[in-house]
Amino acid sequence: MKTKNILIFSKLQFLVLAATSTVGLLGFCWPFLISTQVSHPQWIFLCATPLALALFLISVSNGSLDAKSVALLALLSALVAALRPLGTGAVGLEPMWFLLILSARVFGPSFGFLLGALSMLLSALITGGTGPWLAYQCFAAAWIGLGVGLLPRKVRGKKEIALLVLYGILAAEFFGIAMDLQFWPWYLGVDSQLSFTAGAPISANLSNFLSYHFLSAMAWDIPRAIFTSVLIILTGVPVLGALRRAHTRAAFLSPIEFRNFTTSERAMGKMATKL
Repeated sequence: MKTKNILIFSKLQFLVLAATSTVGLLGFCWPFLISTQVSHPQWIFLCATPLALALFLISVSNGSLDAKSVALLALLSALVAALRPLGTGAVGLEPMWFLLILSARVFGPSFGFLLGALSMLLSALITGGTGPWLAYQCFAAAWIGLGVGLLPRKVRGKKEIALLVLYGILAAEFFGIAMDLQFWPWYLGVDSQLSFTAGAPISANLSNFLSYHFLSAMAWDIPRAIFTSVLIILTGVPVLGALRRAHTRAAFLSPIEFRNFTTSERAMGKMATKL
């Protein structure tokens, strides 16, 4: 029996991830898809949460995440979750993103997806920030971890840091847009010029949303992007080196093989023990 490489999705994982992400994407984009008045469309996204949990459970149970991977995932999730409250959330300053991005860069897309979701869940439990928005935050962080794991792996050195800085900027903006998208339909009510209007053309709702986002959220997204970029520049080289050493020492790239010993091998083992 061999432990599988954690950098590679199995076919079952890929199918579960695709189904989960599709439902999650519908949960974010429903304001642009519904053409009539619907009272509680949130039920769509409620289906995505158990699917995401199923992805994790399947990943563990089918052996692609062995004991080493689970231990490392738990440790990094705790670190990322502990970093998030340090910025107190003021103007988007959350120092969790640089460690999530660097970790997912080393350990790959499947690990990054789980790390993003679990880190956000843990941080919400630590800070008491649980609510209907939590599932949206978990998916957004998970997709950020997934995306950085899919970046070209042969890029190294200064080019790698520059690539991760660019990704950090895009991830900061993506997280801001995603959070606004799940918040916007309810926040402004129905009387504002920028409100979500059920049954309106997609172009009208999209225009209202983009106006709302760039008028209200850039003061959060720009500091988040700058803060994440600075942390990646300052810590990227040593943190990537430490994570890659941990990756190598844990032998993730050299799966452990368990096999049955032959009779002669057992006899030789007993002789060696007596000597």
